[in-house]
Amino acid sequence: MISDVKKSAEQKMQKSVETLKHDLAKVRTGRAHTGLLDHIHVDYYGTMMPINQVANVTLADPRTIGVQPFEKKMIQAVEKAIRDSDLGLNPATSGELIRVPMPALTEERRKELTKVVHKEAEAAKIAVRNVRRDANEHLKKMLKDKECSEDDERHAQADVQKLTDRYIAEIDKILHAKEADLMAI
Repeated sequence: MISDVKKSAEQKMQKSVETLKHDLAKVRTGRAHTGLLDHIHVDYYGTMMPINQVANVTLADPRTIGVQPFEKKMIQAVEKAIRDSDLGLNPATSGELIRVPMPALTEERRKELTKVVHKEAEAAKIAVRNVRRDANEHLKKMLKDKECSEDDERHAQADVQKLTDRYIAEIDKILHAKEADLMAI
């Protein structure tokens, strides 16, 4: 029973860290990467489709993403979807290829993005702490229902705290790496 609580808590904490990594991947640095366009959806004959299902997304160079739609008719729709996204990108079409240059980040924009990254990391830490609280409440309920001894409950709470500390440290490590990436010129 106690091992189930600890295992569940660890899985939920791991999901929080994975979610943070996914969210931070959307925060744009000065370099181009194809994952930047993953959340963009294109109107494909009345159906909203992810961009990577209607076009080939590649890196043309370190600062440019190349998007080549599978069908010529889709060039305008893909370009419009990229332009209308919240990424602030300005695609340019040349023949069948849409070039998406990454504008250089200003110092002000870098600081703004750092604040966003800090907010995302704090949300992940809160999620991890909430998992810890839920696990501890579950352990207390097990003790109250006489499903475990006081010693077992105390040891389990200590283990949950160690898990929490480990995942908070991992979140801090991810945060510092992203900060360094943002501040690099």
